[in-house]
Amino acid sequence: MAYPAVVWSGFFDLVCGGESLVQAAAAVGVSRQGARKRWRQSCPVTIPVRMGPIGGLGARPADDPNDPGKDHVAGVAQRRALTAGDRAVIAAGLKEDWTQVKIAGHLGRDRSVVSREIARNSGPDGTYHPGLAHRAAHEQRRRAKTPKLVRDPGLRDRIESWLVDGWSPGLIARVLRADHPGQDAAARMARVSHETIYQALYVQTRGALRADLHRHLSLKRKARVSRTQTRRGPGLYTEAFTISQRPAEVADRAVPGHWEGDLIIGAGGGSAIGTLVERSTRFTILLHLPERHDAATVATAMIEQMSQLPEHLRRSITWDRGVEMARYQDIQIQLATQVYFCDPHSPWQRGTNENTNRLLRHWFEKGTDLSVHTATDLAGIAATLNQRPRPTLDLQTPAQRMAHLLASPA
Repeated sequence: MAYPAVVWSGFFDLVCGGESLVQAAAAVGVSRQGARKRWRQSCPVTIPVRMGPIGGLGARPADDPNDPGKDHVAGVAQRRALTAGDRAVIAAGLKEDWTQVKIAGHLGRDRSVVSREIARNSGPDGTYHPGLAHRAAHEQRRRAKTPKLVRDPGLRDRIESWLVDGWSPGLIARVLRADHPGQDAAARMARVSHETIYQALYVQTRGALRADLHRHLSLKRKARVSRTQTRRGPGLYTEAFTISQRPAEVADRAVPGHWEGDLIIGAGGGSAIGTLVERSTRFTILLHLPERHDAATVATAMIEQMSQLPEHLRRSITWDRGVEMARYQDIQIQLATQVYFCDPHSPWQRGTNENTNRLLRHWFEKGTDLSVHTATDLAGIAATLNQRPRPTLDLQTPAQRMAHLLASPA
């Protein structure tokens, strides 16, 4: 028996409001079998299947009362998520055969917003129900997203092969779209945009491609360069890991091999010495920077010094956002480590390093020329500091703690 659309609309409203499929089916007068079949046909795939046949979806997700789109900053409207009311307008417009342009005009939004909403949150049969769409959008925001190239190793391997052959991300995206046309779920899963490929190469939190593949791009850049922003200061690290993403094992000093670093600057900013301190042992390494302390020089000195350590004792490095760490990706690749950056103007987030730098000022006084110290001088000063007993180490020395770690298996 075919039921009118208004019956199914009432059925979906009840399920979205918290009723089970069985309860909703009985309320609108349809069979359980028919209700389950219609649910499978109309429910967006982003709503977990286990929630449908077993019971209701729970309370209807509320619109965010702190929606930033309801305010304006510097006269510019901020991005706003679609509300349940917006989705009701979209559903009504589709029912009246409105164009997407007309629907977008009524919402005061761009046509692309409406187009993406319909494509993402319609059911497998193409129907769009505002309650189910709102729930689907809620589930998408609630669940952590696994990058597509992590979920699909086969697709990732194809893209890596094409990149090695010199294909550009734009060309790869076009070929995948030509090979898998259409808007069904299978076609969308089999292709990626050029932006997804660039993010997998350059954005660490979405990285899935080999770190060396940037060498096969035409410009061979190790990091993306914004077209509208010069790469200075904090803008250098917009795609880097921040200290908030650092593992908990770093904060409690339970696992050795996590370092903090900074520069000690000499008179007039003309000279500098790099400092690195291991958090669990307080063992200190000094970087000799006799002529320059730019990004290339700092990276070279750090790689040379830390490569002498076993891999399990160079798990991470935490630094501030100075331009001297602009080559952090080289450091990560060469040392097989991870670099984290403190929040702007937050030196206390590197407390171990800040305390050590205060001790080092005994030898490197403020306002003096630090370039007069040779590499041999720095090695001697570091050895002296590392042989000083520390109350935080039960009066053991950093050198003793480090020697114990070096003698122990990884």
